[in-house]
Amino acid sequence: MIIQAFLRWVETARTGDRARAASALGRAYAQAEMNGLDRHAAEMAMTFLLDDPSPRVRLALVEAMADCPTAPRAIVRALAEDQPEIAFAAIARSPVLTDVDLVDLAARGTAETRALIAARGAVSCSVAAAIAEIGDEEEVSVLLENSGAVLLQGSLRRIAHRLGHAAAVRDRLLSRADLPSDARHALAEKIGAALSACELVQAVIGSARVERVTREACDAAALAMTAAASPNDLSQMVAHLRETGRLTPAFLMRALCGGATEFFTLAVADLSGLAEKRVRSILFGGRVHSIRALLQSAGLARDISEAFADAVLYLQAQAGEGAAPLAALLERLRRNPSSTSASVAEFVERLGFAEQRQIARDYALLASRQAA
Repeated sequence: MIIQAFLRWVETARTGDRARAASALGRAYAQAEMNGLDRHAAEMAMTFLLDDPSPRVRLALVEAMADCPTAPRAIVRALAEDQPEIAFAAIARSPVLTDVDLVDLAARGTAETRALIAARGAVSCSVAAAIAEIGDEEEVSVLLENSGAVLLQGSLRRIAHRLGHAAAVRDRLLSRADLPSDARHALAEKIGAALSACELVQAVIGSARVERVTREACDAAALAMTAAASPNDLSQMVAHLRETGRLTPAFLMRALCGGATEFFTLAVADLSGLAEKRVRSILFGGRVHSIRALLQSAGLARDISEAFADAVLYLQAQAGEGAAPLAALLERLRRNPSSTSASVAEFVERLGFAEQRQIARDYALLASRQAA
């Protein structure tokens, strides 16, 4: 009877009175101050208030109900689809909205709606994946800053692919320890692309040199990332580099000469389509002809595969001693020029010089620290 009287009264009451009544009704429901019959009647009254012509009334209702874990989901969902000021309170605070609700709201809502969802105290992996897929820089940045958001590696990869060009997003991704190596390398390539496109950089060192330096830096970054990558992460890295055209003979030789034998093995398996176990047995115990055949099945030309086979045999002989010295490998290739293409020999020689430069840098750094 009280609710019936309320409904009759609300038809003629002033806006301010209706707003106060809506707030009182919502608080009474949220605080469980009603029995079962009264709660059903209150739900009917609140449903009726959803059609109130004044947004003040609906705002008062949502403010009273937003934090209630037992609020009627249908009513909260309707309020979440109301005009922005009303919807924001429901979206940001209500615990009764399901993942399906939030994904739907993110898909149909505005950037502000997605930012509110991304900032909720807890964001499930499915909701985070939806925002990673359709969100712009601002709402994705909010998601990455939210410690309560569950972001799987697939979502991180998607964000890196879609928004890695945005400095704010890129910085937040790179600061995450759970960022996959292939996504980290993709971001490094985006940084390189940004530097290559910079007119100042091109004017200072020339566009041709910029392209070469950028590529070598990205290759070095990729190899550095393989050192700390998990086995599954390493496989993803290989697939990423193949898809982006990075698994060139020069890159593979750099990996082989740098001691990244596990990465080299996975790369050859990926390129050849052979089982990893089979590739491993050939590389670490096969003879020269089987090694050459394996490398040619991975797409290497005949002359290049001969140079790689020679390097692999040298590494077999050096097994257990760590990375083979580049100088020694270069000397081996020089002694057998018939098996070494000019391009591969030149590249190995550049690697040897790069190693000398790095040793010089490390020595200078150590000397400066000792002098400090």
